[in-house]
Amino acid sequence: MQVKAHIVPCLWFDTQAEEAANFYVSVFPNSRITQVSHYGEEGREVHGMAPGTVLTVAFELDGQPFTALNGGPAFRFSEAVSFQVRCDTQDEIDRYWEVLGAGGDEAARQCGWLKDRYGLSWQVMPGVMDELIVGPRSEQVMAALMPMKKLDLAALLAAGGRGDGAGV
Repeated sequence: MQVKAHIVPCLWFDTQAEEAANFYVSVFPNSRITQVSHYGEEGREVHGMAPGTVLTVAFELDGQPFTALNGGPAFRFSEAVSFQVRCDTQDEIDRYWEVLGAGGDEAARQCGWLKDRYGLSWQVMPGVMDELIVGPRSEQVMAALMPMKKLDLAALLAAGGRGDGAGV
């Protein structure tokens, strides 16, 4: 019997799980909150959360399931894990860059990476990036990419020898 694995990222927040989940579902199409659970009295001596406080929020971003957990201040996000937003157009790159980056860490913006207002790292990138960085002009693509903060699709396509960079 073959078992299908379901991999669901669980994002640890201090107390902002519901706020963050609502923000993320507002950013991505075809997204929704699917369930909210709350802390009860049981285990309070361990978790320290008041009964009724949000424990987890199950949500989907464009069909991908996630869980947001209010686990307290013990852990913070780091750049060791990020989520890639693969975009087909410069307009998409611009939109996700602005919306996800609003209120985030300005100093963390480099090469398409940004941190949002909750400290979560995102890579807002063209969907063709994988092809460009392994193609015959990968060195030129990397030279164009490295000084960028928000990625410029036309410049990356041109560096990759993809015509004038006007289309994907």
